[in-house]
Amino acid sequence: MNYLNIDNEKVLPVVSELNVLLADYHVYYQKLRNYHWNILGKNFFELHIRFEEMYNDTRIKIDEVAERIVTLRYHPISNLSDYIEISRIKESSSLLSDIEMVENIINDHRILLEQLAKVIDRANKASDEGTVDLIGAYIRELEKSTWMLNAWSKNTEDELNSSFVK
Repeated sequence: MNYLNIDNEKVLPVVSELNVLLADYHVYYQKLRNYHWNILGKNFFELHIRFEEMYNDTRIKIDEVAERIVTLRYHPISNLSDYIEISRIKESSSLLSDIEMVENIINDHRILLEQLAKVIDRANKASDEGTVDLIGAYIRELEKSTWMLNAWSKNTEDELNSSFVK
């Protein structure tokens, strides 16, 4: 029985992209834990707490993505070796400065946003509103987190774009 009223052939590309997202989130999660454990310097307290908040949020998203795949009546990938193989996010050294860690995370956010857009595209084509709704919220949250990390990495004399359309 197809209780979702979604064409099974159209949902397979959604599941495929969700599995890539699941892999990306797993590698990203471990990278955040790595940075949380290994941060040093004058920004230790601020970033130690922030990285923990971020990996706790990611852990929840990992579960939600996997459960969405199951809701779509497929098995999520669940082996670490598969995550490493298909994720575009790569593992990181522990021996980085705070600035390098934040730069890596911002780059990972770019990769995650690209993957989230792929999921949205496939879900729209499948008329999969549940996935669109879930992923849309992730995009909004990730964009805000990226803005905050980017602002942290700037100098206090840097300015935002002040041009606007009248």
